[in-house]
Amino acid sequence: MPRISPVTNRPGAQKAPFRPDVIETYVPQQDTTLLAFLIESMPGRRRTTVKELLKYNQVAVNGMPVTQHDTPLTPDDTVKVNLTREFKVFHHRRVKLVYEDADLLVIEKGYGLLSMGNDKVSDGTAYTIMRDWVKWENPKNKLFIVHRLDRDTSGLMMMAKNENAKEAMQHNWNNMVISRKYVCVVEGYVGKDEGEIRSYLAENSKHEVYSAKNPDEGKLAVTRYKVVKRGLGHTMVEVSLETGRKNQIRVHMKELGHPIAGDRRYGAKASIIHRLALHAQTLRFVHPVTRRDMNFDTAVPGSFWKLVGGK
Repeated sequence: MPRISPVTNRPGAQKAPFRPDVIETYVPQQDTTLLAFLIESMPGRRRTTVKELLKYNQVAVNGMPVTQHDTPLTPDDTVKVNLTREFKVFHHRRVKLVYEDADLLVIEKGYGLLSMGNDKVSDGTAYTIMRDWVKWENPKNKLFIVHRLDRDTSGLMMMAKNENAKEAMQHNWNNMVISRKYVCVVEGYVGKDEGEIRSYLAENSKHEVYSAKNPDEGKLAVTRYKVVKRGLGHTMVEVSLETGRKNQIRVHMKELGHPIAGDRRYGAKASIIHRLALHAQTLRFVHPVTRRDMNFDTAVPGSFWKLVGGK
């Protein structure tokens, strides 16, 4: 009786090889409207087919999917048609995609969200959320952390989409980053309108960062601050960093005698808005590939203004 070999290649057991989307690009030569332009640019396709492409988010103008037939176009616009599937729009309640190109992306991270995983949390971080996003386009795509924000700090954060961009930013961080500004609300009224805090930061066995005067005890940290507004027993402060040490702003505000509102770990008494009042507002850097000046700003969270009595 012949021996029957076990079945190893069941139907569907192997994934189909990845095939990139088929995308056509068109640029109008004069002012026009979207449907008319597409019909003129795609003479080999029926009008009903073009309408179907619009209906199912397969047409994008300047990177954003559009379904409106009479969307106005100018020669400055770029129209892309995905013949394979819809153009996906990024949406997440805790992360906003601010900018993306072939080399990097910039996001606005919500407070309470880890930048990347740790021993206890491996999923649901800013990194895994954005990793899933870039892999939707191509499963082979990669994503790399360039710098981090504390879990309870909101604001602008950059990630790299290839190793060259990552290494260019990390190895030349002080030269590539032109400006990093934060806004925070601290307890009490800061006396000076502006100032500088300079110390050496070290970390104890409880993973708490502390400020030291001895250069042999820690790493140099320099923080500059400027008062934006005082009110209701709090002060809103704009902070710029010359160095980027762990918990630097939080420790230096405590050293100033005015811990950040909601920061019980570093001496705050209350948490009126139920979060750490620290936000990464400005990120300006030299693009690691194009060398363009990239400058991004986000709004101060409304809850911060409430702490000081409004704008």
